[in-house]
Amino acid sequence: MPRMDKITEHLKQAIDAKRDLAIALQRDLTAIPALGPQNDGTGEKEKAHKLVEWLARLGLPEPVGLPAPDPSVPGGKRPNLVVTIPGRAKDRTLWIMSHLDIVPPGEAKLWTSDPYTLVVDGDRLVGRGVEDNQQGLVASVLAAAAVRELGLEPACTVRLLFVSDEETGSAQGVQHVLAAAPHLFTPADSALVPDHGAPDGSEIEIAEKSILWLKFATKGRQCHASTPQKGVNAFAAASLLVVRLGELARIYPAADPLFDPAVSTFTPTKKEANVPNVNTLPGEDVFYLDSRILPSVDLDGVMARIRSIADGVEKECGVTISIETVQRASSPATPADAHIVKALLRAVSEVYGVKARTMGIGGGTVGAFLRHRGIATVVWSRLEGKAHQPDESCLLANLLGDSLVMASLMLDPVSGP
Repeated sequence: MPRMDKITEHLKQAIDAKRDLAIALQRDLTAIPALGPQNDGTGEKEKAHKLVEWLARLGLPEPVGLPAPDPSVPGGKRPNLVVTIPGRAKDRTLWIMSHLDIVPPGEAKLWTSDPYTLVVDGDRLVGRGVEDNQQGLVASVLAAAAVRELGLEPACTVRLLFVSDEETGSAQGVQHVLAAAPHLFTPADSALVPDHGAPDGSEIEIAEKSILWLKFATKGRQCHASTPQKGVNAFAAASLLVVRLGELARIYPAADPLFDPAVSTFTPTKKEANVPNVNTLPGEDVFYLDSRILPSVDLDGVMARIRSIADGVEKECGVTISIETVQRASSPATPADAHIVKALLRAVSEVYGVKARTMGIGGGTVGAFLRHRGIATVVWSRLEGKAHQPDESCLLANLLGDSLVMASLMLDPVSGP
């Protein structure tokens, strides 16, 4: 264990003493299937109510609710909660954001226990949601409780944000919170999102590649496959388009070592069925492209180049090709020298004895919504990577350690920008 100062030692003792409380809170939360309606669930309301009970039990301030309208769930609202802990500096806030919703368990036969009944196996907790995102959620609650219990004043205002709908788009979650309560957020704020990380805690995510998902619909002319000259094969043209789109990697060769892989990627993925029988030449064909593009690359330029490639295939094959944007998202990076990054590097070193590094990812996180508001945001936790899997699990040592890191950030005078 790395050497800690006296305050951190006291915090560690206070947090470690809450080990049984952490298990009990995980048990209560795991028992509630907080599935969004897109996952055939009834939302996060019951789980939010249980969390509010625990916040009161631990002596934390009563949360402010920012419910999002959603007629597809009972009661018509999705919960979002903000717990505010005053600090010395009133002009900035340290946000710690976790999410209430989970994903479905998947095939029951792949689980060795009931997904909604917490199993404690030594230091390991097993159940749906225990890592994603209850490890971060419970850690933030314990951190705030320990700071309050010891009578310590945070360096700035601390707000714990518990959101809905992270797993299915965040429209009723953080996006709603940002729109409904813009006065709570300023560019002077910083944020920690404990929803990504390495098993040793060494990865601090500060940037995301832009996401560009495209749907390509190719139209030719259907005919009997024995007389292909009478038709225009949409499948063949689409296949040629897939090959031509492979040139994008050469057209955009820029690399950034912050990311793995370091380059932009353009990957054909889903393909819809065309004709149901072998002896019909398909007149329509649909496939999708998943592109993860470096932030330095202009997306409008990429779209123009893709359209140009499609135009060439249209002319060569005698088809028409429409391109639909399924998802397009990008966000600015958090500067590697931002104070929240420095504070987190220091806290991870002190708590875990690990020299962490900043990095970027190809996937998207809810941190992007905060970065769009100019908030310096880091996505970090010490995770084994068991999310969305059968027998999802987390280690208590990680939960308690992450809680100590969060408590240290709350007290760090440079956790703001």
